[in-house]
Amino acid sequence: MRSKGFDGMVCSIADVMAAIGDRWGLLILRDLVLGLRRYDEFRQSSGVTNATLSDRLKHLEASGLIERRAYQQNPERFEYLLTRSGREVGALMPVLAQIGDTLGASAPPMTFLNRKTGAPVRWAFIDQATGEPVSPEDLTIEAGPGADDLVRWRLSQGGQHRSIV
Repeated sequence: MRSKGFDGMVCSIADVMAAIGDRWGLLILRDLVLGLRRYDEFRQSSGVTNATLSDRLKHLEASGLIERRAYQQNPERFEYLLTRSGREVGALMPVLAQIGDTLGASAPPMTFLNRKTGAPVRWAFIDQATGEPVSPEDLTIEAGPGADDLVRWRLSQGGQHRSIV
């Protein structure tokens, strides 16, 4: 699946990438967020091979992002559900889709709406103290309590060039 793991790396992004596994894992998570649950649905949605799909489902389950539940006996068949951690990673899907919309040349294939009002929504940064939206231009990045020397080095090298947008 991947040639090198992220073991020992102090990086929250690497942790998420390790849990997802690869692009196929990300697309399976996309499908789960969209409500697909069964093996054949994943195959039809993505065109992934049986061997790859089986491997990625096992990886996502071992990573704690999905759980497998039997829905039929004889023959035994399973559906896959997002765990709490899987739903947290799934919250990235609208963000990735909206960024992808800006990269693509065609009209967005999905629209994200407030279930209560029907109004379109977009991702945003929220100030934890005030609850107010924060512009990406106003974000800065500092070392957190779990930062190691490499994280501090990365941050020191970025300096004024560091930017979310």
